Amino acid sequence: MIPICNIIAELCSKIIRSCPDDYLFVKYSCLSSKCRNKMLIDISENVSSLFTDISENEDRSLHIRQLKKDDLNDVLYAEITEYISTLQEKDDPFSMIVLVQVLDEAMKTLLLEKIREYQTDDFSVVLNTNRETTGLGLLPRCSCVWERKHRLSHSYNRLDNFLFHFLLMENYILGELIDKHIFLTNDIFPDFSVHKHLKIAASAVRDEKHFAYKYYTKKDIQCFSINYDKSKAKEDNEEIWRILRKSGNDKCDIIVFPEALGNCETEDYIRQKLVSLSAKEYNKIPSLIILPSVVDNNMNTVTVLDRFGNVICRQNKQYPFCLEHSGTVWMEDIRTNMVVNILHYEGIGRIAILICKDFLTTKYMEQLMRCFKLTLIIVPSFSTGTYDFCQSFDVCAHDDCNVIWINTCAAMEKGKEANFKNIGYVRKRIGRNDDDSQKLCEMPTCQGAFTGDCHRNCIFTETIRGV
Repeated sequence: MIPICNIIAELCSKIIRSCPDDYLFVKYSCLSSKCRNKMLIDISENVSSLFTDISENEDRSLHIRQLKKDDLNDVLYAEITEYISTLQEKDDPFSMIVLVQVLDEAMKTLLLEKIREYQTDDFSVVLNTNRETTGLGLLPRCSCVWERKHRLSHSYNRLDNFLFHFLLMENYILGELIDKHIFLTNDIFPDFSVHKHLKIAASAVRDEKHFAYKYYTKKDIQCFSINYDKSKAKEDNEEIWRILRKSGNDKCDIIVFPEALGNCETEDYIRQKLVSLSAKEYNKIPSLIILPSVVDNNMNTVTVLDRFGNVICRQNKQYPFCLEHSGTVWMEDIRTNMVVNILHYEGIGRIAILICKDFLTTKYMEQLMRCFKLTLIIVPSFSTGTYDFCQSFDVCAHDDCNVIWINTCAAMEKGKEANFKNIGYVRKRIGRNDDDSQKLCEMPTCQGAFTGDCHRNCIFTETIRGV
């Protein structure tokens, strides 16, 4: 598939680079049916193997043919390449876009097969090998049951508004970030294909932070890090395991924990618990486990596990948080590897984890949404307030991207109790005829958090459905 994907990436690059004005894609979307059909006929006359034989169709009209592996040969590549050159000479960007759409549809079956192949890999690379020269990366695009077909075509004048089976990633949007793609196997969410919904669980865990802030100066910058109370590690991990099991009993698909409430032993502890379960018990464990992040060795890291204890990915926090202490501002002393993990699943789309400040860094958040067309963002947080997070939810909804945000009562500070009316939210895209009250689901903080009577077993559930 590499040669055909290289040709498609090159074609897309030519279209993007040769845009005569900002309205090319707007004008294309308003192209008349007569003109579009004329272009399709021209494509069929030059690259006939992309279409079924008209004589075989009852309606005697053009139908795009689903290509098979045997169809991908030098003859096809030569025909497409020669036709692209002809369109360039004619300066006909509209016909080039139609050709991209034809190829996008013709590759549908092969891309679904590629998804199944990618599901067997630890992570996947882009389909084309000319990403550096074209500035574009191509991947199979998983569908999403709550994503509009013409997502954001009214807001962003981009070529990928017209593609449905390829995920087109532009390097200029990605910048210096390194994208790592994980295609989740079908059995991760075994019931999703039937019910078309995800049941989400989130827990604030407790109202105490079992770590202390350490303040110091580093190259003239006031920094802070955290030191965990190792004597509390076993107790904390038992709490996390108990909540995890409870969410499984509630038949949740995903469990999300807050930022910083893990410790250096959490991952091994939970993995050992999971691998010791019987086959029957695995059915009562969430499919995806977003462990509380751990701050260690100047990195703030979330580990994502499956129900069997396998590590799916580890996501590092990219942007440091700044807090006030003794009347001045101190920066979280973390470093990043610039890697962003994108989880793909047919019907759910693309999932990313943005740890606290990462989500509030609007440029970064939008960068990921628009490069990867994210459909679900998971936000573990350790924050003294909710306001700024709530302000960002609508940006995500505008992009058909749902958000799960969970904070912790351990972040509550005296005098800021009013900020903790809710400890988490699920922001969902809903249909235009649905009740607006369903789009922002609140996770109210229990009264015990304000009275020092935390029972350490809170768990909230919400269901995300197709629209």
